[in-house]
Amino acid sequence: MTSNDTETRSVLVERHMAHPPAKVWRALTQPHLIAEWLMKSDFLLELGHRFQFSEDWGSIDCEVTAIEPNKSLAYRWDAFGLESVVTWTLTESGTGTHLRMEQAGFRKDQEQAFQGAQQAWPQYLSALEQLLEGLD
Repeated sequence: MTSNDTETRSVLVERHMAHPPAKVWRALTQPHLIAEWLMKSDFLLELGHRFQFSEDWGSIDCEVTAIEPNKSLAYRWDAFGLESVVTWTLTESGTGTHLRMEQAGFRKDQEQAFQGAQQAWPQYLSALEQLLEGLD
């Protein structure tokens, strides 16, 4: 198989969260909570719902593509020529939740976006962990 321009890369971040999947799920799907660790959005937990994440620098166009309550969530993440998909996978463990975040779809010519995502996602997940600590 030869390498070509259609090949894409992914950013993958995995963390163990000392919280049950239902609690982590709330933080991933409730807009007021998402705003605390990621960005402001008009997210709705509804298949096909189009929404935006917004920040001072601009916005990201998204669409919910998959929902499996307390287990997985996926949405398109399109901005500045990047067409990607963010997939969250929650796996219950004896001591909480194994959380896996994958953002797939970075083309070879999108090195800056790829590097930015590699730096940003671990920070977002750290902010998510801090938020979960304070949630009931």
